[in-house]
Amino acid sequence: MKIPLLDLKAQYIPIKDEIRTALDEVIESQHFIMGPKVDELEKKIAAYSGVKYAIGVSSGTDALLIALMALDIRPGDEVVTTPFTFFATAGVIARLNATPVFVDIDPVTFNMDAAKIEQVLSRRTKAIIPIHLFGQCADMEPILDIAARRHVPVIEDAAQSIGAEYKGKRSGSLGTMGIFSFFPSKNLGGFGDGGMVVTNDDALGEKLRILRVHGSKPKYYHKIVGGNFRLDALQASVLNVKLKYLDGWSQGRRNNAAFYDERFRALDEKGLIKTPVPVYRTSGDKHYHIYNQYTIRARKRDELQEFLKANGVGTEVYYPLPLHLQECFRDLGQAKGAFPVSEEAADAVLSIPVYPELSQEQKEYVVAKIGEFYKKPTLC
Repeated sequence: MKIPLLDLKAQYIPIKDEIRTALDEVIESQHFIMGPKVDELEKKIAAYSGVKYAIGVSSGTDALLIALMALDIRPGDEVVTTPFTFFATAGVIARLNATPVFVDIDPVTFNMDAAKIEQVLSRRTKAIIPIHLFGQCADMEPILDIAARRHVPVIEDAAQSIGAEYKGKRSGSLGTMGIFSFFPSKNLGGFGDGGMVVTNDDALGEKLRILRVHGSKPKYYHKIVGGNFRLDALQASVLNVKLKYLDGWSQGRRNNAAFYDERFRALDEKGLIKTPVPVYRTSGDKHYHIYNQYTIRARKRDELQEFLKANGVGTEVYYPLPLHLQECFRDLGQAKGAFPVSEEAADAVLSIPVYPELSQEQKEYVVAKIGEFYKKPTLC
């Protein structure tokens, strides 16, 4: 059996006619950049996320970049984030000649450990970027408390978590700004790159709209330097169709995650794997995890990945090398051992198929093959 990590064709086929109709509308209009389809998507995402403003941009990376630009992040400034994330989170900080300052992650959620933030703050700290990794929100209450006391804005990197919730609020709505990615592999994915910045701040909403069109308002008059960060209408038209299915797809992922949780219980109890944990803070107070990835910690991770590949099961390691150990950040001077929880996670994590279109037979196969691997005498 061949089971890819993600099967976008399975998602596309049931909505193929709707998608093609939406694309044809844009093609017939010949209105490809910004315009009514983008306006429609922005209104829908703002309402979905529970914020006042949503500003469509060219990618999730550009959403992070323009959010930092809106805060006037400059050379010499410091931005706090974690080293266990996709490169873009720290890459955009470096592109502005600011300095990424890392804090380690929580060993259960893979998200920023709020208890470690204050020790790295300085007078140069200009923003904090927590990542809602794999579809679960970071513990935002203590992060926001620290930020408020130190008067530091918070940008939620919600690239993997649209629709996730923290104490009744949607991801992206908790901080000063939030960013989403519409990369095809996300729960809400386009047919290429796309992104969104959301905020409740009137001034930032206006500035973001100006920055995405080279800093011009009115057209051809520039008080600030921006960039070409526009979302195109073809992507918006696809996302407008998909958005109405998003909650159902996310629930399908949650259902598949619950299936895995139950079927992997014995392996978890033996310490062979560790399944992801949707964190409970108090009774009835739960993060709403949307499982952009179902990421386990696995003994003999590399050998397990090779075994699954040989048996047709797609997997991925997100992420094999923490950012503080990347060659391009060598000048930060943080050697191996600086962030041990992130380093341990990089050596142990493995994401397995969790997309909502998985059949019962496919899920059973994934479970069976992982169980088969751990039945080897040297691993029991």
